Amino acid sequence: MNNTILQSAQQLLTDQRFSVGNDLVFIPDFKLSFDGLFKNKVYTDNEITYCGQFEDSLSRYASTWAAKEAVYKAVKQINADPLGPKSIEIIRKKNAGQPYVVIHKNLPELKISLTISHDGDYAWAIALIDLAS
Repeated sequence: MNNTILQSAQQLLTDQRFSVGNDLVFIPDFKLSFDGLFKNKVYTDNEITYCGQFEDSLSRYASTWAAKEAVYKAVKQINADPLGPKSIEIIRKKNAGQPYVVIHKNLPELKISLTISHDGDYAWAIALIDLAS
């Protein structure tokens, strides 16, 4: 029985075709830790420019944080190397446009699909890495 379970688990791991990560941010709690030091430590210049152009920039910072965390969780499933928050950059080519992920780290190129949402007090993101490509 134990051997069968082990074989099944090994088969699932070798057949894995994707890696997924998600993150949910409660914006009122996020606001308590958001200050200039945190902003400069976590966000790239492009992200600061993007988030800062909105009247409610805090929700944009929170959703970008959720996206970075989701990507981090997906990448960590396939690569254990350290990956700081500025190593993950969330790019939007236009306002409310599709988000893209740039990893500023010497990693093999990853095909990452990302979606971000924010509504009321919450920001949420999910990242999916296609391992089959």
